[in-house]
Amino acid sequence: MTVADKQAIAQAFGRAAPHYDDSATLQRRVGQRLMALAESEQKQKAVRLGTVLDVGCGTGYFTQQWMTHAKTVIGLDLSAPMLATAKARYDDAMLAVQADAEHLPLADNSVDLAFSSLALQWCDDLHVPLAELSRVVKPGGKILVSTLLTGSLCELDSAWQQACGTSRVNRFISFSELQQATQRAGLMHATVLHESEQLTFANAHAVMKSLKGIGATYRPQGAGQQGLATRAQFSAVEKAYQRFALAANTLPATYQIGYIVIHHHA
Repeated sequence: MTVADKQAIAQAFGRAAPHYDDSATLQRRVGQRLMALAESEQKQKAVRLGTVLDVGCGTGYFTQQWMTHAKTVIGLDLSAPMLATAKARYDDAMLAVQADAEHLPLADNSVDLAFSSLALQWCDDLHVPLAELSRVVKPGGKILVSTLLTGSLCELDSAWQQACGTSRVNRFISFSELQQATQRAGLMHATVLHESEQLTFANAHAVMKSLKGIGATYRPQGAGQQGLATRAQFSAVEKAYQRFALAANTLPATYQIGYIVIHHHA
């Protein structure tokens, strides 16, 4: 991605920083699941980690979780307002770093565990940030990643397609592409999982409002941006979305999640 692309992403999330936590239901659920994939083993070891890196830390919810497991926690994010929100919450307990996951400003073999939940889908080529995580994690350390996969927000995508003939949902990689990216990054000792999560909303407007609430409004160049939708188009989307209704005033928003747990070896 170009620098301008990353700046636009950072700006979108920066605007959402003050109210991000109010809409981050999926982010909480997926992050907890990602932590749980490694937590039982960590408890068995009963060893406090030295340094944990939280990539795409946002407002710092999981940064705080890792503080109970590590002596030092680094919260890294593209967005300065997100980092400021996290820093204000935890004062001097975390080290805040504004940076791109594709260019980590950290030394080789400098962290014991790297965690990144629902952040790396904003990178153009997933194997690049995975290779960076591999570089900074010590031999014997661990890398934990979750990202969105093809089929996420399928109901909203279908409703836009039916109503307007175009998509307004970002494209995500497939599970096989996730596996390939892991291999290309040289991470052979990896567990790669595919799971689904479903949230429910009263209407399509609430689905789109939740996306805006977390700052997930950026669309890459060449993705067919059509400008602002009209009131008639929104009305058509509402109508088209109704065919997915689970019950009255209960519409699903389904996400496909890819999880990667890597036991890092030199």
